[in-house]
Amino acid sequence: MRFSETEKLVDHLFRHEAGKMVAVLSRLFGLHNLQLAEDVVQDAFIKAQQSWKFNNLPDDPAAWLMQVAKNRAIDIIRRQNNFNLYSKELAAELNDQSAYTLDQFFHELEIADSQLRMMFACCHPSLKQEDQVALTLKTVSGFSMQEIARSLLTNEAAIQKRLHRAKEFLKNNHIQLEIPAGEELKKRLETIYTVLYLLFNEGYNSLKADELIRKDLCAEAMRCCKLLGEHKAGDQPSTFALLSLMCFQASRFDSRIDDNNDIILLQQQDRKKWNKELINIGVHYLNKCSNGDELSVYHIESAIAAQHCLAETFADTNWEMLLQLYDMLLEVNPSPAVQLNRAIVLAQLGAIEAAIQSILSITGVEKLLRTDHIYSSVLGELYKRLSDTIKANEYLQQAFDLTPSAAEKKLIRTKMEELLKNRN
Repeated sequence: MRFSETEKLVDHLFRHEAGKMVAVLSRLFGLHNLQLAEDVVQDAFIKAQQSWKFNNLPDDPAAWLMQVAKNRAIDIIRRQNNFNLYSKELAAELNDQSAYTLDQFFHELEIADSQLRMMFACCHPSLKQEDQVALTLKTVSGFSMQEIARSLLTNEAAIQKRLHRAKEFLKNNHIQLEIPAGEELKKRLETIYTVLYLLFNEGYNSLKADELIRKDLCAEAMRCCKLLGEHKAGDQPSTFALLSLMCFQASRFDSRIDDNNDIILLQQQDRKKWNKELINIGVHYLNKCSNGDELSVYHIESAIAAQHCLAETFADTNWEMLLQLYDMLLEVNPSPAVQLNRAIVLAQLGAIEAAIQSILSITGVEKLLRTDHIYSSVLGELYKRLSDTIKANEYLQQAFDLTPSAAEKKLIRTKMEELLKNRN
């Protein structure tokens, strides 16, 4: 295998498997030894990159990586005389002299449960919520610093500090990897929802330059959310509302990008390619989450997604209903993203100037325009509709410079070329 191909494969496997491996190893070592678990996983990937350049690729690369991590874990544990540094469960197994292979800790069926355990453990209420979210995205989902910073609307230096602070707390307080019970679990549910929501969003609109949609992240978020709903403590309306939202959004994957990896906007998507089964599942969970009097942000966002998915054509979209739903959402979650999406609905109703003013009135919009391409991109499109070529081009150029996505750049470039043609 050529060197570049090896690097690509290792990078792919790291994004897909590292979080799962850390989750399993952390159960063995104890969460207070999180850094040790991460180091073992890192060693496995380094060994893969070195070995696969010169040797034949293993039949199952993911299994090879797990085996290397297992062997490394066993070496470390055997050299350690004090098993108290690790989980009590593992110490008992090792003292019994019957678990040196550790197979029962590393089988495939363990992964999903270990990921959920890790999420709950990282969302320890003694940590600041911002630290909980950053730690979970990094440890369980393998997010880069840049991806976490974008998700949390901050910078990479701030994320570094949060992660260091969180890991020091877990280490110094010997936090165990476990799903808490009763009220303790409920204290963590809201943060779990936030993590799953951000995980799905990163997959839905990825920061990766060559991969706009990361279906692996979306599938992971949906799997964990479904698993959460099957747990008696996670059997909550908000869980099913979030799962419903994910189903509606995932149903459109095959229509969002064409064969050339070009973005297809909602109004131009072939709705015959939408996954009807996922839409029906989304409707099922939307109905299920409607039991009781709880109304979370996920209920409203799922209702918004349902309006899009159930409209037979773009022209049939009920924009008036969507505006009402965004007004409701704005009351419970007055975030910049919600304000931006509400402005897009306003524009669809013909109030383009009002939509522009709504975006420009967002608190901190100057910083957002400098750091997140989506705000400049939307403004550029709105000014384009008003035939204000100068402002449209200015904002589109700003968006082009900010986005790392090749597909996004291509779409923006097309819009800028249209502006130039119209001007001539």
